[in-house]
Amino acid sequence: MSRAQTPEIENAVQAGSSLFSVKPVVVTRELASQTPFFFSRPLFGALLVENNASDARDHCANERTFLSWLRLSMYLAIVSCAIIMSFHIRSRPSELERRMALPLGIVFWILSAACLCNGFANYIQTVTKYARHTAIVQSGWKTQVVFVVVAVAIIGSCVLFLVTDPKG
Repeated sequence: MSRAQTPEIENAVQAGSSLFSVKPVVVTRELASQTPFFFSRPLFGALLVENNASDARDHCANERTFLSWLRLSMYLAIVSCAIIMSFHIRSRPSELERRMALPLGIVFWILSAACLCNGFANYIQTVTKYARHTAIVQSGWKTQVVFVVVAVAIIGSCVLFLVTDPKG
């Protein structure tokens, strides 16, 4: 198909924009006062917030925090898959290990989803509060509960693996 047959693509190229470009959402105080401004239209548009003092640094820190939650979620999902597959390098898994693999793998999969949801909810809440210029404290009780549950699951799994070790 030639460019002469597609004038809308030609006009978009001449204007210097892409066919799939999405306009950014400028976050003003009026928009920030609305409840679900994070999901305002266009949905995939970038959120542009006025840079006062150290707002840019704070937004970058918030993104890094979300990416850390995403990384933890991915690690837990990988551990879940490894446990469910009963991954062994040198020997075959015992019957007890095979019976424990599925429930323990599901626990780690649920923890992975919980970490992802907690990180995303924390990110949305923080972006919303930054736009409204309200002071926040990043660490809340939900974050602490998720960290404690993940730590207990990891320590419990380590103890379980040491107790069921066939060579131990």
